[in-house]
Amino acid sequence: MPVAPTLTKTVRLDEVVDLRSLPPHRYLPSHPFVQNLRKAVPFDFFSVTGLDFDGYRFGAGHSIDTDAPPAFLDDYYGEALFKTDPMVQAALHAQTVIIEEEVYRKSPPSPRLQQLSQMFGVHNRTLFPVRRGNVMFGAVTFARKVPFTREEIDFLKDIADVMHRVLTGPIMEKFATQSLKLSEGEIACLRLASDGKTTERIAAASGYTPDTVNSYIKSAIKKLGADNRVHAIAEAIRRGLIP
Repeated sequence: MPVAPTLTKTVRLDEVVDLRSLPPHRYLPSHPFVQNLRKAVPFDFFSVTGLDFDGYRFGAGHSIDTDAPPAFLDDYYGEALFKTDPMVQAALHAQTVIIEEEVYRKSPPSPRLQQLSQMFGVHNRTLFPVRRGNVMFGAVTFARKVPFTREEIDFLKDIADVMHRVLTGPIMEKFATQSLKLSEGEIACLRLASDGKTTERIAAASGYTPDTVNSYIKSAIKKLGADNRVHAIAEAIRRGLIP
């Protein structure tokens, strides 16, 4: 039976050279944002999963920051239980919050997943999808022995996207350009365009010709999966490519 590596070490991004060398499951026992959120809504464990990169989206088993017990994670991912976890399957097509109790009524968990949940106290998972348009690329999940109230769920729903951006932001900032293969010229032109500059003014500020500016912006639009220049700028800001 395959076993995932132990997850008790925190990750220093300055020691990671590319996405492939980034540990897929990262134990995060303490984070200021999480600590403050716990004061508003107490929870036992959390996980923030998925990046808006091909191959790193929710359900792929890559890019998970969590404070769940490392031994639980070793077995859950080492045995690839996420591939058959009813919560994961339900979330792949979800538009809104996924509540474990409701999912299990229709799709009971495997005996092994039940065993691990009982052993490590991972109960009442409540999952909030994180989307970009029609694409679900991430999720934020909370677990607690006592089920969350409707008021708590509504609050966590409002904060889920923010929490995902806070925890994955450093990774996106470091690796987005690398993953999307945006060139320095494309980044520079998008940054200048975000200030409201026209093609001619971008050309004057960057030293590129207007035709080159348009070419860079068109290629950036394509790489970012955007519809137009404004959409590309918004995507670049969201992904941490430009301030």
